[in-house]
Amino acid sequence: ELRAQYEALAARNLQAAEDWYRARCARLHERAARSQEAVRASRREAGECRRQLQARLVEMESLRGAHQSLERQLQELEERHNAEAAGLQDTIGQLEDDLRNTKNEMARHLREYQDLLNVKMALDIEIAAYRKLLEGEETLFNMGSVGLPALNYPPNPTYSFEPRSFSSST
Repeated sequence: ELRAQYEALAARNLQAAEDWYRARCARLHERAARSQEAVRASRREAGECRRQLQARLVEMESLRGAHQSLERQLQELEERHNAEAAGLQDTIGQLEDDLRNTKNEMARHLREYQDLLNVKMALDIEIAAYRKLLEGEETLFNMGSVGLPALNYPPNPTYSFEPRSFSSST
């Protein structure tokens, strides 16, 4: 009877251990399945992250190339701009020199014109004096018998030409 009790107890214990083992195995299988699903999800996520990282690296390299290209273009534009600015500065300098030369030449022409005008005025005065002399002599010839001392000749003017120096403020 004792043996039967031990065997019944052993069978119950064995049954309980097997139930416990099965329940434990079922929970472990369930956890393993969840863990495997989590591992798969993590792997998918890691793969997606790798693809995104690769895409970002490619995009970064592309942007780096574009940045370098833009930097080169900017430097070329700056060099071209500096060259054009230097050329324009040279042109401005030449034009200022030309303007200065033209002003000097105009001042010289103005002085020459003033000198010629002074000469013309002196010649006009001299012509007028000769005209008076000629008119005086004509009257003398027309009067005929009048004595020379009675006539009042205008004194013989001596005109000297002194050109005025003309300074123009240009």
